[in-house]
Amino acid sequence: MLEIEQKFELNSFKEIEQLLSSRKVELEIEEHEVDHYLNAPDRDFAKTGEAFRIRRIGNANYLTYKGPKLNAEVKVRKEIEIPIPEGEQGFQDHLSLFLALSYKFVAKVCKKRRTFDISCEGFIIKLCLDEVETLGCYAEVEIVAKEEDLVTASHLVKKIAQKYGLENVQLKSYLRMVLEKSNG
Repeated sequence: MLEIEQKFELNSFKEIEQLLSSRKVELEIEEHEVDHYLNAPDRDFAKTGEAFRIRRIGNANYLTYKGPKLNAEVKVRKEIEIPIPEGEQGFQDHLSLFLALSYKFVAKVCKKRRTFDISCEGFIIKLCLDEVETLGCYAEVEIVAKEEDLVTASHLVKKIAQKYGLENVQLKSYLRMVLEKSNG
């Protein structure tokens, strides 16, 4: 599957929350996500545009691989996400395994995410409001779609962003911004 998304920097959530409320779009889920990013021993993901992480959402744990970006205007990349055993032990076991295989810890990104599902032209578009530790407020508009739906999904991401007044596109990932901030 492909992840098709755009990220937008916000000063606050006030305006978009008012739009969502006025359009009767209800909160689907609110969660705290903690992403632990790792770099491979055989290549530098920063250079290849890939990402690999262990994500913790409450007690749940996931391994996620994101392939190189395929498009610049709307970020498109292959995404593979699989659940792994729950809890602290499941997280520690997998982290230890990758560290033993010479993967290197890169950074941790923590965010409070509120996700709203918007139905549009037969697709479910996720509009996420992210409060990212050390970075601030962001909105993401995203669809996970099949390759044959790429053109339509990309169009819908832009359409929903425009409909909700999202204009300040941020091309950098949260990981890149956290790394830049910690080095600056």
